[in-house]
Amino acid sequence: MKKIGLYFALLFFSFPVLAASSALKELPVQNGGRIKPLDTLASESIRLVYGKTNYQGKDPSTLVLTWLLAPRVWAETEFVQLKNHKLKKALGLSKEKDFYSQKQLASNPALESLLQNLKVKQDKEIKLGAFDQALSRLQGQLLRLNAFQSGSILRIAPPKDGKDETWQSINDFSADHQLKFAEILKTLTSHVAAVESKKTSKALDEAVKAYEDFAFAGTSVKIEDYKTRLKAEVFFNSAHPFRYAWIVYTLALLSIFFFWLWGKGAFLKGFGVFLFLGFLLHLFGFLIRVYISGRAPVSNMYETVLWVPFGTILFGFIIGKWNKSLLPHVGACIVAVFCLILSDLAPVILDPSIQPLEAVLRSNFWLLVHVLTITISYSAFFLAFILGDFSLFYHLNENKYRKEIATITTSIYRSLQIGIVLLAVGTILGGVWADYSWGRFWGWDPKETWAFIALMGYLALLHARLVGLIKSFGMAAGSVLAFSLVIMAWYGVNFWLGAGLHSYGFGSGGVEYVSVFVMLHIFYVLFVGFYLKLKNRS
Repeated sequence: MKKIGLYFALLFFSFPVLAASSALKELPVQNGGRIKPLDTLASESIRLVYGKTNYQGKDPSTLVLTWLLAPRVWAETEFVQLKNHKLKKALGLSKEKDFYSQKQLASNPALESLLQNLKVKQDKEIKLGAFDQALSRLQGQLLRLNAFQSGSILRIAPPKDGKDETWQSINDFSADHQLKFAEILKTLTSHVAAVESKKTSKALDEAVKAYEDFAFAGTSVKIEDYKTRLKAEVFFNSAHPFRYAWIVYTLALLSIFFFWLWGKGAFLKGFGVFLFLGFLLHLFGFLIRVYISGRAPVSNMYETVLWVPFGTILFGFIIGKWNKSLLPHVGACIVAVFCLILSDLAPVILDPSIQPLEAVLRSNFWLLVHVLTITISYSAFFLAFILGDFSLFYHLNENKYRKEIATITTSIYRSLQIGIVLLAVGTILGGVWADYSWGRFWGWDPKETWAFIALMGYLALLHARLVGLIKSFGMAAGSVLAFSLVIMAWYGVNFWLGAGLHSYGFGSGGVEYVSVFVMLHIFYVLFVGFYLKLKNRS
């Protein structure tokens, strides 16, 4: 087996792009509390270890099996991502590199003591800083590699009685199972050696099918119960509907830019077509993800970053139609492009993997009525925020753009009305769910507190407008500044404070980028405000 593994690894490194057969990608694996295709487990593992969605264009399912077949080759390959400079210094590693070999890291004399200190902090439930978060990730990377190299992660044999949730890994296989699985590995080496010929691809499919038939024979688990969902997940992994959605949304923005530049009606029609097509792709991605997960797609930060721009586009359609203005559509499109690019390019911070729900969330009814309502209120506030940015820009030449400013101000007002109603209803429903799940309606948990602060902030802004304390500039500035309250409730509690009963949404990373985003908009508001003040004096 070692000789085959070395031969396989050398062949694998020799070719830039290698694709696994569809059957291998769809091989059912139990991991992370659910049944998923090998393709998903492989992609998640590469993203964890390498920090990117693929390694040198190679197929994920094929690549992770080489970790099993040729552990020595991979142990000396520098592909384990480590970017935290303080951790590099603590381990005595070069700051100039971002990738290191498993051997360099695992044999580092300082790593063991650092991991011991980390365990103490985790046992005491101390909030981890950036250094400890990077250390925890490094530990996970090495553990994942070890799990593949030992075969313990490949749980691909279902229990005979169907009751035990833990499938067997290849470490626990019987001799017959080992022989059947070895056929897959042997055929895989031939597949690579033949550079993906149709003949070897078919042979690989047949080897995987033969293994599945053998593994599921005599069990109460039917592979047919999984196959449709596994195929859908493999398709979802390769189709990237959200990536194509932001590309199409970008084409919509380019179309409207050219319309404003040259005034040709064809570009305006193009904007409408691309915006609607992007919305359909966005919706299509959600429908597939809901089918795969069996629940509403709002259980973690990644999913809400996809859901919020969807709601923004929806509200852009409504308010744009209401006020007969293009700007709500354009603003919503900008939000969609921003959020979808963010979700696509930051997989380490925004984990796109589909995970089983935490116990407290295992109610599709409450997940729909509370979480969907709260997060879609952020959509309306995000739309008001981007419209506020537009309005501030127009205020720099307010005499010329009085009509546009008036239209935007009305759109901001409508967006805030929608957002406040949804946030208020969502917060109340959250209290009802909290009483049902935790035995109390309200406990000033950080998430609850910041939802309440955001609600009060926007209510104050709306009332100030209603009684005439602020006018168009105040609405624009207020909608921009108040969105920082949403950012705190949405992102800050989960990724910065990391405290409270809403721990299922916690994550790490990106604090510096979000801080810069907020500060730039504060300076933007101050700049326009001072400019208008100086202009009115002159």
